[in-house]
Formats: sequence, C-alpha cells, structure tokens
Amino acid sequence: MTSTRDFRQVDVFTDRPMLGNPVAVVHDADGLSEEDMQRFARWTNLSETTFLLAPTDPGADYRVRIFTPATELPFAGHPTLGSAHAWLEAGGAPAGEKVVQQCGVGLVELRRTDGRLAFAAPDLIRSGPVEEALAEEIVAALGIDRGDVLDLAWADNGPGWVGVRLASAEQVLALTPAYADLPVDVGVVGPHPEGSECAVEVRAFVPHAAGITEDPVTGSLNASLAQWLAGDVLPPSYVASQGTAIGRRGRVHVDTGADGTVWVGGDTLTTIHGTVTL
Repeated sequence: MTSTRDFRQVDVFTDRPMLGNPVAVVHDADGLSEEDMQRFARWTNLSETTFLLAPTDPGADYRVRIFTPATELPFAGHPTLGSAHAWLEAGGAPAGEKVVQQCGVGLVELRRTDGRLAFAAPDLIRSGPVEEALAEEIVAALGIDRGDVLDLAWADNGPGWVGVRLASAEQVLALTPAYADLPVDVGVVGPHPEGSECAVEVRAFVPHAAGITEDPVTGSLNASLAQWLAGDVLPPSYVASQGTAIGRRGRVHVDTGADGTVWVGGDTLTTIHGTVTL
C-alpha cells in the first residue's frame, strides 16, 4: 500500500542554490521497508537520500537512515546536515541545547552557530597507515607519482575513506583519476596559497557508489580529514573548498573545540518542498 509523505530536497554546504550537494529527505518514514527506501534512493539518483524516523534511543531527537543509490550508509556528513535542516524546518524541536541524531554509527550531536548547522565528527572506525600495495594502486589510479603524495592514511568514519595529501590545491584540481581503477573511496586534500578565502581544496572520488564518480561536497570526508590533519598540518579551524572541479561552490567550515571535538558545518537551503508517494 502506498502513502504520501512530506519531502524536501536540501542543498548542503552552500549559501547559493544549486552550488552545493543536494540530499533528498523523506519525513515520517516509519512504516517504509528497507526495500522501499532503497528503491526510492535508486530513483532519486542523488549521492544520498535520507529517511526520518522516530528514534529508538531515548537520547535522540530523531532517527535517520541514509541510502546511496546502491546501499545504506551508517553515517554521512551532508545528509546529516540536510536531514537536521529538514527536521527543524518541519517543526522539530530538540529536547536539549543540541540536536541529537540517531544513525548507524550511534548518536551524532549537531549545533547551530550563526544560523549554520554543524555536526560533531564521529570517531574514526579506521585510521593509520595504508598498506603499500593498496597505496600504490590508489596513486596509480589518481594518475600521479608516489613522490607527489605527502601523506596517505586511512580516514574512515563509515564510508571507508582513504585520505591523500598533496602539496597544493592546484595539484588537487588537476587530478583526472581512472575511476574504475580506484580500489576504495579516496579523499584528496591540498592547501590553497596563504591569504586565500579557503585553506584547502578537497575532492572526493567515490567509484563504488552507483552512478557517481565524484561527490560534490562531502561532510564525512571533511570530518575525517580534519581529525587526521587539523591542529598539525592544518589549523584547528578553517574553511575547505570542495566541488570546484565539477562546477559547484561548496564551503565546509571546520572548527576544533577546546575538548578536541571536530565540528563540521555548512549552510543549508531547501530547494524543493512537497510530497512524495511511496
């Protein structure tokens, strides 16, 4: 039996419509099966589609399930911000000072500062050195020399990221990967010249997501890159640019709190609001 539910499409990490990363959000999704959710996510063909449900953890304000066109994810950044935006816009009221989202990695806190939502980066599932054979595969698929890579490490908070650090934003923007040869999802980061609007340029290559090769603006990747590099290679707080190479203008605001928590935020805009029959 089909039913009609409220629906929003939210542009995330941008203050200008159509220049961020869109996420489809279905409200009041209790009663939908996993097959229903996956079918709709495949139909939207966005990098992620989310479904808002009643929480099962008493500490959460709402629960979200996150789907790519091919599979479910335990966590993703821009769907977290977009889902919180949609939930609040629809009248959701957090029980406490922060919004608390329940998802596959557990409870994720969100805060609003100067009208901008930010999520507390979840702990990395995997970090540390990448085995050299895998590193060589990644470098070859990126079309660069091993000597061009300043550092390379696991930076996985759910989607499975390997982080690659290059010497400049210019090198990051010049990459033309052989997507089919990338063995894992890869995030690449390099610094802009001092005094630039943004500290770094980021690109996210996701060859294992159905129908997608490069993600426009990626919260989970920026969170894990900050946990890897902020306070050492990068300043504790900075703004990252992402999406430039594919015609977007993503801006990711990273702030490391006094307690070491990495907050990843960005502007969010509703671009479509209506109903969907599922």
